[in-house]
Amino acid sequence: MKALIVSGTNEQPHVADVVLPPVGPGEVRVRIRAAGVCHSDLSMVNGTLAPSYPLVLGHEAAGVVIEVGPEDAGHHVDVGDHVVLNWAPPCRECWHCTHGEPWLCAEGGRPSAPRGRLASGEAAHVTLGLGALAEEVVVPSRAVIPVPADLPPDVAALLGCAVLTATGAVNRTATVRPGEAVVAIGLGGVGLAALIAARAAGADPVIGVDLSEAKRDLALAAGASHFLVSDDSMPKAVRGLTGGRGADHAIECVGRSATIGAAWRATRRGGQVTVVGMGARDDLVSLSALDIFHSARTLRSSVYGSSDPDRDLPVLAAAVSDGSLDLTPLITDRIPLEAAADAFTRMSRGEGARSVVLFD
Repeated sequence: MKALIVSGTNEQPHVADVVLPPVGPGEVRVRIRAAGVCHSDLSMVNGTLAPSYPLVLGHEAAGVVIEVGPEDAGHHVDVGDHVVLNWAPPCRECWHCTHGEPWLCAEGGRPSAPRGRLASGEAAHVTLGLGALAEEVVVPSRAVIPVPADLPPDVAALLGCAVLTATGAVNRTATVRPGEAVVAIGLGGVGLAALIAARAAGADPVIGVDLSEAKRDLALAAGASHFLVSDDSMPKAVRGLTGGRGADHAIECVGRSATIGAAWRATRRGGQVTVVGMGARDDLVSLSALDIFHSARTLRSSVYGSSDPDRDLPVLAAAVSDGSLDLTPLITDRIPLEAAADAFTRMSRGEGARSVVLFD
């Protein structure tokens, strides 16, 4: 089957043939219908993260189950079920899982794992245990979550990463309340989804921030009341929109020390900075001890939106189906697999929101 492969750091992704392993106990084979091009995949390409290569890219996807392995205790889907992939399926047995933190599962979220081979015979690794920018995947059955068959596949794919991550960051990690001021920094798919979630939570104002002026219309369509271009004056501009105090919540969706620092300065005393972006190991954040004490701000991360995908994703799918959650502002390009490499290039330039590869 065809898949999008990257052979090394900063090399250009390309389409190649991959032979998947047989479906084993507790596993399923899924024919992918749609897969998003996510910034975390770009981090696998540019060396921000440290996966093993060659690597099948992709971890945000939806498809149809076409084969179920020998039945065991993990069996919960059947052939023909429409599913969304979960890149961090909890084991339900480790300390974090048994203490109500499945998003911190000790077994979840590893950058890459071997699964299948290239036509040359070389072992192929897959992104976050999935490798979903591919025609098919073989994954643990606990890594798929059933969704309604009539859910559009391009929208369903986004539920598995961008939307679950952003809505969880706003509602579960930050616990945004009506009337609170929210600023979202970095308006890719996750940042725009954070604007949608903040508006739905009743936040006011909702401020979108990005390096590119071209993101203004996307931000406003996603529910932002204001848009700011990111520069050194941005924190002051946020304070100007919030009675001189700063935002109650800053949702940082880039994962860089510079934007984390800007989010900190844009937040009021006693406010919260929630880091959603996944950054580099050697990119250090510097805060003064006096500022930490005096500002009384909280700085924390939101891993997978502090969500339990098995519980929360079906709720989001139902909201899309009944029309109460509109995700159309997130998708700017629908493309074939052969165009995915160019989508990574556009993403690296900060263009658009989410590109979604359609396989049907």
